[in-house]
Amino acid sequence: MTEIVSQASGQIISTAPVRRDIGIRRRYAAERRFRFYGLAAIAFGLVFLFLLLWSVVGKGYTAFWQTELTLPITFSQEVIDPDNKRETDPKVLQAANYPVLVRNALAEKLGVAANDRTALRQVSGLFSDSARVKLRDMVMSDPSIIGKTLPVTILASANIDSAFKGQFDMTVDESSRRVSDRQVAWMDQLVEEGVLASGFNTGLFVNGNSSRPEAAGLGVALVGSLYLMGIVLVLSLPIGVAASIYLEEFAPKNRLTDLIEVNINNLAAVPSIVYGLLGLAVFINFAGLPRSAPLVGGLVLTLMTLPTIIIATRAALRAVPPSIRAAALGLGASKMQTTFHHVLPLAMPGILTGTIIGLAHALGETAPLLLIGMVAFVANIPATPLDPSTALPVQIYMWANEAERAFVERTSGAIIVLLVFLIIMNLGAILLRRRFERRW
Repeated sequence: MTEIVSQASGQIISTAPVRRDIGIRRRYAAERRFRFYGLAAIAFGLVFLFLLLWSVVGKGYTAFWQTELTLPITFSQEVIDPDNKRETDPKVLQAANYPVLVRNALAEKLGVAANDRTALRQVSGLFSDSARVKLRDMVMSDPSIIGKTLPVTILASANIDSAFKGQFDMTVDESSRRVSDRQVAWMDQLVEEGVLASGFNTGLFVNGNSSRPEAAGLGVALVGSLYLMGIVLVLSLPIGVAASIYLEEFAPKNRLTDLIEVNINNLAAVPSIVYGLLGLAVFINFAGLPRSAPLVGGLVLTLMTLPTIIIATRAALRAVPPSIRAAALGLGASKMQTTFHHVLPLAMPGILTGTIIGLAHALGETAPLLLIGMVAFVANIPATPLDPSTALPVQIYMWANEAERAFVERTSGAIIVLLVFLIIMNLGAILLRRRFERRW
């Protein structure tokens, strides 16, 4: 013990308690600083997460509503089939100028003269050119409507849709915006008459890709992603689980298995674009599989997902207590019976959790799909995994590169859809783990 003598009283004073108090105060201060740093790091991450979600949701929530026009449209014989040739030449109905029907109906509703070309040109800017396809399909499916007047709901143009949603600054000069003052006045008139209204945008989920933002949808990407995830699940789960069971339960511990384990861990860290290069070389150039096909994308994503599933499955098998194996073997079960009847069922929650997380990772991948050609413009929903298709992240990438301002809304809306899928898959993994987890 360190002692000092007081010159005033001559008493002996020990300094050890003082030093202990100083040391304790320093440790407490260090602990408080560490807690502060940890909370600051969490707050820093939450702020950026909030800014990201605010930016995406703030720009994309309006994509789930679409501005529409409901008009009584006259399917004029003079416009569709003036020479009455549809009986001998069905192509006449396909080549008809259907947008004129919509323009004439709108011009009549707005009181625009038929000889005012400037006004008619602005009237044509109120509705989407996708009306051509809708009216053509109506006439092709039922030619008897020619000459009749029917109420038809069509999409408003992208500019009118943006103006109706308040995305244009109407206080700026007319020459600096995409919607004229006259069109704004017409828009207000149509809203008062109940012709122009906003409804849920079902086309975002069922339509294919389009050069017109108001008609573009995620239908092809959703189906393509569904095919991709199905192929990845069917291939990666049995292969990954089988490889994990063999390496963990049956393979001898030697240099070869150590080398395999090291390579599996390394493959889990390989950039995804490398798997895209592998898929391009093996599945397309060598095997001759079609480009842009979900089958090729599923095979590439399977290769990328396998290391993750193998690592997760081996960890789940390793977490089963050795006493389970010893008890089964002691009762006369074989090694295979012990593995498949006792160890594997107990490890299944961890295996399912790892598989779902691997699928969620694969769902958000873009780089390997770009290399195998799934960035193609596809308007028709694929019927089989061999048909051309895109995927959700690739569709987001394509829309983000479009010059039209209205595609910004579509891009953010597609990101919201992708985030919802990822959240659902991760929540499913958490619920499965909590539902079937056992504590040893």
